[in-house]
Amino acid sequence: MIEILTAAEVAEAARTGAVVGDILQALRQRCEPGTNLLDIDRWAGDMIREAGAQSCYVDYVPSGFGRGPFGHYICTGVNDAVLHGRPRDQRLADGDLLSLDLAIVRNGVAADAAISFVVGGAVDGESAALIAATERALAAGIAAARPGARIGDLSHAIGTVLTEAGYAVNNEFGGHGIGSTMHQDPHVPNSGRPGRGYRLRPGLMLALEPWVMADTDELVTDADGWTLRSATGCRTAHTEHTIAITEEGARILTMPSTAS
Repeated sequence: MIEILTAAEVAEAARTGAVVGDILQALRQRCEPGTNLLDIDRWAGDMIREAGAQSCYVDYVPSGFGRGPFGHYICTGVNDAVLHGRPRDQRLADGDLLSLDLAIVRNGVAADAAISFVVGGAVDGESAALIAATERALAAGIAAARPGARIGDLSHAIGTVLTEAGYAVNNEFGGHGIGSTMHQDPHVPNSGRPGRGYRLRPGLMLALEPWVMADTDELVTDADGWTLRSATGCRTAHTEHTIAITEEGARILTMPSTAS
């Protein structure tokens, strides 16, 4: 299913997106060495309820993936865990690379975003490079998103940045359409050929999410059936925004409300 939203629905999505951005930034500020991943999940649940929203994850059971409902409010990926990180009883250490991925629905419209950052004060060069590459790739994908462009144009823009930074790209998981539900068509791979795929039009919402692993493109799945890790144990990073296609181009919907 591909939804085309009205202007009023996009405006509502922007309000939902601001909540997502605000929660992610609030959690980032609270994460420090010694923080337990289960506390992050509890804080996220509290903030979602306070905003009058609902989690897209707690009861989420995707087709062909996972093992039962996800059962938590946020994805928490530490170091080699890059996607669908299921919160567990684990305390963060100084220098850990943490990815937080949050999706909520509010007043009938969903929004989805992810951030990666280093906990504490010890930021190593590899982690900084991984995070920067995903942020640059996301910016490139957003810049390519305009009416008349095709999904392949976005994928090509994202993939070019990632490969030029020296990273292999895994296309098994990528961006996606979003609207009244979290995951919709079209799929947005993190590499691709320009001029191919679905043509973008105003009212389409997409969640673009570049992610990379330092020295591999292979994933392994944890025993929890959800958490995806690098096959080599290397570090990983993941960055995501929900955008809306407008007549003027792409509008980022998941910036924090305090962003300048």
